[in-house]
Amino acid sequence: MNSPYIHEVRLPSHYNPDQRYPVIFALHGMGSDEQDMLRLMEPMQSDFIIVAIRGPIVQGSGYAYFQIKSIGNPIRELYDASVLGLQQLIVDLSGKYAIDPKRRYIAGFSQGAIMAMTLSLVMGDGIKGIVAMSGYIPQFVKDEYKLQPDTELSVFISHGDQDHLFPLQLGEDNANFFRQHTHHVTYVPYNGGHQVKPDLYQQFQQWLRIDANVTSEDPKGLNS
Repeated sequence: MNSPYIHEVRLPSHYNPDQRYPVIFALHGMGSDEQDMLRLMEPMQSDFIIVAIRGPIVQGSGYAYFQIKSIGNPIRELYDASVLGLQQLIVDLSGKYAIDPKRRYIAGFSQGAIMAMTLSLVMGDGIKGIVAMSGYIPQFVKDEYKLQPDTELSVFISHGDQDHLFPLQLGEDNANFFRQHTHHVTYVPYNGGHQVKPDLYQQFQQWLRIDANVTSEDPKGLNS
């Protein structure tokens, strides 16, 4: 497989190619990288295949999936290219590894959350659920993209009430938008800024395990 997206795959220790595993495609924020998301998702590796994907654009000391004209206003050509590229990578990797097509999840923070929400809106039943932390849905996605989210899509959205980049209202807007398409929306506003707090991490970890119907727990992770 020849993909322009650098990515790292972590398999469960008991990985058996004849079985099927839930997968988390993990997308980082602007200026970060895939290693940041690997650290965040490490405890999930006991039962999930983890795929951490690096954005293709150099951004400071890290990377990005797209660049922006201003806050909330992505450069459309770069945005469209990443949506298409990430879709293709998800499809390609689903054929390469023992991934359960009915348990594909995307988790992202900030810019990664923006991409996760968009991908879930355009990929139909190709995505089972998303964890979208501190993001927004661009207006052109709502107005111009062909939206076909699965009616059984599971959505976990979180947003800080002191977020200096994206105000809390955006989190509420995200949740309300998804409620128009699915009844399975969990919205978690929290006291904090543009960050992933340890208690929030524990919440979405539990949410993912329940939604994917896996129950084992790995004590390692953000609090270790």
